[in-house]
Amino acid sequence: MTLILLLALRSAWRKARAPLLAAFMALLAWATPASAQHAGLRTLVVPGAQPVTVALFYPTPAVARTQPMGPWRPVVTPGAPVATAPLKGLVLISHGTGGHELGHHNLATRLAADGYLVAALRHPGDNWEDRSMITSGRYFSERPRQVSRVLDALLAHAEWGPRIPAERIAAVGHSAGGYTVLALAGAQAEPARAVQHCRSVSDDPGFCSLGKLTSAPSANSTSTASSASSASSASSPVAPASSAGGAQDGPLVSVADPRIRAVVALAPMAVVLTPQSLAAITVPMKVVMAERDVVLQGKYHGQHVAAHLPRADTSTVAGAGHFAFMAQSVWPLVSDAGDAAANPEGFDRVAYHATLENQVAEFLGQQWR
Repeated sequence: MTLILLLALRSAWRKARAPLLAAFMALLAWATPASAQHAGLRTLVVPGAQPVTVALFYPTPAVARTQPMGPWRPVVTPGAPVATAPLKGLVLISHGTGGHELGHHNLATRLAADGYLVAALRHPGDNWEDRSMITSGRYFSERPRQVSRVLDALLAHAEWGPRIPAERIAAVGHSAGGYTVLALAGAQAEPARAVQHCRSVSDDPGFCSLGKLTSAPSANSTSTASSASSASSASSPVAPASSAGGAQDGPLVSVADPRIRAVVALAPMAVVLTPQSLAAITVPMKVVMAERDVVLQGKYHGQHVAAHLPRADTSTVAGAGHFAFMAQSVWPLVSDAGDAAANPEGFDRVAYHATLENQVAEFLGQQWR
């Protein structure tokens, strides 16, 4: 009886294994492109009165390798061919004040390998070489508009435009970049709030000094704004001073871009945002704060967003400092806000980035299932 049963099972397996093997191979073929993707890297320059340099990270089948690029070590293949699979979406990345388009390369390469096109711009007038926009009087309006101009260029681009799913466009920003993406989502800045804030509090000196404003108890103190030539200005927040030249920000700055369908704000500069405009945001929002942020006091910035936008996915990273969300530099990046390459004692930035990347990828995936 046992022999008969074994022979019957062997016969059934022979009949079934061909379709089972075909199904397995089909599943493997479907899964392989995503798992085998890496990050390619190209540079795009958006023309204009102030050209915008953009680092484009994208999925590619070409194996990526560590590339020394100044203080950064992104794992990319420069100029590699683009993967043939449809893009999952477009993610725009806005760095903080005095930052660089490669400052969040770790997150960008992860999202690119997952199938996204990632556009990390260098903000004209607010980057490691040039911080002239800080005192232009148009800081709050111009920063988000620069992101929108990059989006315009990509959607009109002969190669990228047809491949970008218009309903799957997200923005990620850190520090002043956090303000930028919140503004794109519909939050409105009231520049006067920055001055009022710094006249009334004494425990947010990072924001007030770097924004050329004066904290309450030190009206006669000297501003510590960093020099434009320092590559290590990295990602400190800012509030603009007034200027006689150029179009100025009005009493209320509204620069929403309805094409942005999801936002991630990391240690955002947010005290200037009105509670009413935050409460009115409908764009899916993820806000991540740093427990040991001495550059932006969370109770005035990230928690301000959380308090008026209860639908947002908010969290605080234990032990993290303000620069925890930036890629780990191999050089010191000393600025008036501190060394952007340094970490609070006991905090492992590189290890944390694996968690951050997973959380951002999961958040975006949830929006576009």
